[in-house]
Amino acid sequence: MADHFYELDAAARKRSPKIAWCTSVGPAELLRGMGFLVYFPENHGAMLGATRMAAELIPYANAVGYSPDICSYLTSDIGSYLRKQTPLTKAYGIESVPLPDVLVFNTNQCRDVQDWFAWYSRELNVPLVGLYTHRDIGPIHDYELEDIAQQIRDLIPPLEEIAGTRFDMDRFKEALGLSRRTSELWRACLESAAAIPSPWTFFDATIHMGPAVVARGTQAGVDYYELLLAELQERVADKTAAVDGERHRIYWEGMPIWGKLRPLSDQFASLKTCVVASTYCNSWIFDQLDPDDPFMSMARAYTELFIVRDEPYKEAYIREAHERFRFDGILFHDAKTCPNNSNNRYGMPERLMRNLGIPVLTINGDLNDLRCYSEEQTKTNIEAFIEQLEED
Repeated sequence: MADHFYELDAAARKRSPKIAWCTSVGPAELLRGMGFLVYFPENHGAMLGATRMAAELIPYANAVGYSPDICSYLTSDIGSYLRKQTPLTKAYGIESVPLPDVLVFNTNQCRDVQDWFAWYSRELNVPLVGLYTHRDIGPIHDYELEDIAQQIRDLIPPLEEIAGTRFDMDRFKEALGLSRRTSELWRACLESAAAIPSPWTFFDATIHMGPAVVARGTQAGVDYYELLLAELQERVADKTAAVDGERHRIYWEGMPIWGKLRPLSDQFASLKTCVVASTYCNSWIFDQLDPDDPFMSMARAYTELFIVRDEPYKEAYIREAHERFRFDGILFHDAKTCPNNSNNRYGMPERLMRNLGIPVLTINGDLNDLRCYSEEQTKTNIEAFIEQLEED
């Protein structure tokens, strides 16, 4: 991660190579094929949350017209820019995030990413391009994929103009292959938690997923997960438990609460409960990518995401995860500013409770805005939930 940010900082100072800002599930492989370095503002948003800087910075974005009810990644990041404060300074001695030459979004996550990048486009007078993905879909149809594949192709001419170079298909295919291998390894890492006891937890995975976001399409991402997977496999073979005396296994549905990872991890560990799986960490698995069919496979990989799909698909996904990971309870995080990643609002917890015969708990909070989170109330609710599992 340090290498990632130092490389971007050096490029921003020299104005070479060109820098593209990309949404976390945007067309990073295409950008690498164009010779851009790629920066992911959502990764910076997570850093703002984890370092607890977000709450102080969000009001500055509110003051320029952005509601406190919208994505707190967006508001904390814009606030960070307005106040010229970034966690990169303390961590790496870097004064600011790298300024972009182009901003590239994909609406497969939400509309907020487009509005977020549009603000920077106006503020910095930088070109903005993007993909518009179909949302709330069940079965995926070829016409939907063909539409997105053509949108990806249509990005090439404006990106060539900005980059000052021609699109390199071989380089693009190489990035796709590296992304697919990174995804395969990351999936295997996550699925190692199916072992009893689990060798790691959801809270570990939220940290180790960093390279899956920022280094996909590079050899560095592949190398990282080869090392991590080997370590996890060794822990499984040795029955080394992430949670000593593991008694209960939980599924986390929704966003992390970035500023409270440590206390939540410690509380679950004290209750001998391992959070073994989540939908969130699986959001960066793109093993559908295929260098032999680059545009259509990329369209598929970025459309088969959990967040893009309808309620029946999401419920089937969690039922399948239950079979694999054998968890005995589900925790839903209702994130105040992230309705797109809060799946508790339309009756899903109750349906899964009936269908799977396991208890569910909903906690209220947010990804970054800790003003929306009551630590004492959450702690009490989790304790009561684990007591319920003990009785069952």
